Amino acid sequence: GVVTDISAETPPIKRRHLVACVIGNALEFYDFTVYTFFAIQIGHTFFPFKTPFLSLMASLITFGVGFIGRPIGAVILGAYGDKHGRKPAMLWSFALMGFGVLALALTPSYAAIGAAAPVIVVLARLLQGFALGGEVGPTTAFLMEAAKPHNRGVFTTLQYVSQGANTIFAAGLGYALTFFFDAQGLQDFGWRIAFMVGALILPIGFILRAHLPETHKAPPERAFLPLAEWLSQGRTIVLGILSLAASTITIYVLYFLPTYVTHYLHADARIALLSGLVFGISNLVFSFVGGWSSDKIGRKPVMVIPRALQVLTVVPCFMWLIASPTAPVLLSITAIITMLGVLSAGANLVAVTELLPKHIRAGSLATVYAIAIATFGGTTQPIIAEMLDKSGDLLSPAYYLMGASIVGVIAMSLMPETAPVKTGER
Repeated sequence: GVVTDISAETPPIKRRHLVACVIGNALEFYDFTVYTFFAIQIGHTFFPFKTPFLSLMASLITFGVGFIGRPIGAVILGAYGDKHGRKPAMLWSFALMGFGVLALALTPSYAAIGAAAPVIVVLARLLQGFALGGEVGPTTAFLMEAAKPHNRGVFTTLQYVSQGANTIFAAGLGYALTFFFDAQGLQDFGWRIAFMVGALILPIGFILRAHLPETHKAPPERAFLPLAEWLSQGRTIVLGILSLAASTITIYVLYFLPTYVTHYLHADARIALLSGLVFGISNLVFSFVGGWSSDKIGRKPVMVIPRALQVLTVVPCFMWLIASPTAPVLLSITAIITMLGVLSAGANLVAVTELLPKHIRAGSLATVYAIAIATFGGTTQPIIAEMLDKSGDLLSPAYYLMGASIVGVIAMSLMPETAPVKTGER
C-alpha cells in the first residue's frame, strides 16, 4: 500500500521502499558497529602489545579511525546525493561498505602476516567510515521527503530505528557466538563470523535499494560542492553539531559498556553482550516514540526534557552499576540511559533535517552528522579508557556523558521549533 505521495514529479513511496531503505541503513550500521562488540578480540588479533590495556587502546583507536573517513564520505557522497539523487548515493555507500567489511573479516592476524595486518585493518576502517558517512545524509533526506508534514517525525526517526535494529542483530549474534565458542575460540575465529554474516547479507540490501524510487531531482547545472550554500546555514550547522554530539556520546558510552563491565568491573562476557541487546531494543522502540511524540507535541520538548533528565540520572546509574555489577543492574541502567538519550535524539534529528533546505539537505545533514560523529563518536571510547586509566575513577564515563548532555540541552534550547503541529504547516 501507498503510505504517502511526495510530489507530482516523483513516484509514490510504498511501504516496501521504506523497508528497503531502513534495512539497508541497518545493515550498513551493523557492519560498522559490530566492531565494538569484539574490540578486545580484534585488539589481540591485530595489535599484540605487551599489556591487555595497550591492545585494547589500539583496537579502540582503530575503531575511531573509521570516523576520520566519515566527514569525507559525508561531503562527497552527500553532495552527490544532492546533485544526482538520493538513490545513487545510497547505492555507492552500500558497495563501498561491502568492500570494507570483507577486507576486515578476511585479513590474517598479526602473527600470520606481521605489520601488514594492522595497516589493512586501518584502511578497511577508513573505507567503512567513508561509506557510512555518505549513507546518513541521503537516507535521512529520503525518509523525510517520503513523508507528509504531519508524520515527518515518525518517518525520519526510522534512521535511528534502523540503527537500533542493527545493534539488536549485532549483540544477539555476539551473544549466540559465546555459546558456540569459548574465549579462545572467539579470539581465534568467532569474531570473524560476525563480520562475514554482515558481508553475506549486504548483496540482498543492495538489490532492495536498486529498486527504490527517487525523491529528489536537482537541476543539472547545480554545483557539486555548494560550500557557500552550506555555510549560509551556519547557525543550524553549529547547533546541529553540538546537539548531535550529545546523542553521539550517549550512543558510544553505551557501546563501551560491554568493554567497561568486562574489563573494569570483571563481569561475565555474556552479561556484557546482553547489555548491547537491551540497548538495541530500547534504541529501536524509543527512537520511534521520540519521532512520533515530536509530531504530536513539537520537537523542542521531546528534545530538551529527556536530555535534561539524562544529566540528572547518569551518575546515579553508574554508581548503582559499580556497587552491583550484576545482569539486572546493567540491563536496567542501559535501558534508562538509552531511553532518555534516544527520545531526545530522535526529535533532534528531525529538527536539524527540517531546518536544512531540500536542495542541500543530503550533503549538509551528512556533514553535520559526520562532524559530530567523527569528533565525538570516534574519540569517546579512547577518552573514557584514558580517563579510567589515569584517574582510576570508575565514574569517568558518567562524568563525560553528563558534560555532553549539558551542552546538548543548551544547543537544543537555542533551536527554533520546526514541527508542523506548532508552525501550522500543512
